[in-house]
Amino acid sequence: MNLNKLFNLQKELDSRILSEHNLKADNLFSKKALALQVEVGELANETRCFKYWSKKSPSPEEIILEEFVDCLHFILSIGIDKNFEHIQLAAANYGDKITEQFLDLFIDINDFLICSSIDHYITLFEDFLSLGLNLGFTEDKIEEAYLKKNLINHERQNIGY
Repeated sequence: MNLNKLFNLQKELDSRILSEHNLKADNLFSKKALALQVEVGELANETRCFKYWSKKSPSPEEIILEEFVDCLHFILSIGIDKNFEHIQLAAANYGDKITEQFLDLFIDINDFLICSSIDHYITLFEDFLSLGLNLGFTEDKIEEAYLKKNLINHERQNIGY
């Protein structure tokens, strides 16, 4: 996955949104963090990994991947805001413990809210990437889906979404 490319594309989208909506980046951190938490919850909901009471299958892969990429947009955006764009990532291996990975992500987000250090950001990003890999997505598939969703997000701005 070409992180530099993704950070640059996210920076373009963020700049456009800030400009077109007359926003200032410095007062969006809490909103972006909450948006990330909501998106992670939506992703968990689509995987149905915690729904022990239900026999219903997870959503189709393309739906889960789209939710995953929605989270990625906010992780990138938060990294841009904190000037953490030049990082190296190594995904950890959790095996098949998807539910625990979601819980860890919420802890990672909260840790980053308490102390917005580059170490906490890298941990969050690595744990998130590990989740994607354990959901069956390759880095190439994640990048391709991000590019597609980024175009959709620009189109949404064109139509006043």
